[in-house]
Amino acid sequence: MATFADDFNRPDSSSLGAGWVEVSGDWAIVSGQLSPGNDGGTIILRAAIAMDSNDHSVQAAIAATTAASHGVWCRGNSGFSSGYLWRNDGSEWTLFSVVSSTFTAIGSYTAAAAPGDVVKLQAVGATIKGYVNGVERVSVTDTAVASGTSVGFRSTASGAIRFDDFAAADVTAGAPLSLASETDSVQSLSGSKTSTLGPAAATEAAQPLTGAKTAPLGTAFETGAAQALAGARTVPLLTASQTEAARPLTVAISQTLGTAGTTEAARPLVGAKTAALGPALETDTARPLAAGSGADGIDHVTAGTPRTAWAAGGHRAPAWTAGTPRT
Repeated sequence: MATFADDFNRPDSSSLGAGWVEVSGDWAIVSGQLSPGNDGGTIILRAAIAMDSNDHSVQAAIAATTAASHGVWCRGNSGFSSGYLWRNDGSEWTLFSVVSSTFTAIGSYTAAAAPGDVVKLQAVGATIKGYVNGVERVSVTDTAVASGTSVGFRSTASGAIRFDDFAAADVTAGAPLSLASETDSVQSLSGSKTSTLGPAAATEAAQPLTGAKTAPLGTAFETGAAQALAGARTVPLLTASQTEAARPLTVAISQTLGTAGTTEAARPLVGAKTAALGPALETDTARPLAAGSGADGIDHVTAGTPRTAWAAGGHRAPAWTAGTPRT
């Protein structure tokens, strides 16, 4: 693949150097730009390096211009009696095919050349294209010139015309690209970049949260014992769909007791206790109490014992005589 370029950034000179062949006219370098001189007439300049193939492109910047013929040449022979020319005449850009020094216009774009314009001519197979400032302005199919490897300039000799930043190169991939047949995975981004992502194809389980984070939770499928929280977290909980049995409570617990289902007998009271007594089963005449025993014939009787509790047939002290009324 051949390439050639020249920015003309060297001292003023009427000699362009070994990279160029002046086919006609007297070209020169003026103020770091290429000048076609002031002799009048049409002159031609060819790059000394030929391209490797018939498919190539050439471009140059228009540093200064006037209403006179000037442009770039590609797929030419050594004398430029054949090839393709993309040139401006002060009112439009015209694409010419040249065969045996006969010029035939095969396409045009109406616009005057302006300082700073970058013009480009490309020949790939039978497709010939002319560009201005990177925009394709003319594209034609032409088979008049099938071969040629010379590139360069053709211009009217005028001090008002200047060229700069010439470049030429073979076109190694001349076929247009079709639609992509597959896509590849996105590569990782390094540095500060922004990439638009499409909809996610799948979702995964939420990862544990560390530090202070807030995240909405979906509906719980089950509830369990509360776990200890580490760090500061805030999570809104939705309605639980299932509950579990209450766990035993420790420390301080309050509970309302319902009505007792059964009663039990009172247990003996020990110590000093107070209890309400029911009605007496029987009343009796108070007896005088005497010190000692047997003075009135009543032995072994505890004060307050109901008479009904005395055993029938119990032995009485002889102090009582049968038939003697009790007093």
